[in-house]
Amino acid sequence: MSQGMHLSNTETIPGKLITASYGLVQGSTVRAKNVFKDFGAGLKNMVGGELKAYTELLQESRNEALQRMMLDAQARGANAIVNVRFATSSVSGGAAELFAYGTAVTVQ
Repeated sequence: MSQGMHLSNTETIPGKLITASYGLVQGSTVRAKNVFKDFGAGLKNMVGGELKAYTELLQESRNEALQRMMLDAQARGANAIVNVRFATSSVSGGAAELFAYGTAVTVQ
């Protein structure tokens, strides 16, 4: 993660004053399933339990999308992002996009 970048899923950051707003910032990644992990997940799906390979894939995707969003905010001169949200969409049969977005701001 970027040093000193504050993230919040609310409109404000407690104890901070927003002094400037730079608009929408975003970051995304598209990931495809691994055929071997998919096979293992299919077996796990039959007996139940957590699909750890997919949990790890989603965590990596969230981190990458957040990092890209923070780089977008830093390029605009922001030191914080408020109203952070995530969205997902299917790109093809075996691939999905994870999208992070929010409003870049400067806080004091």
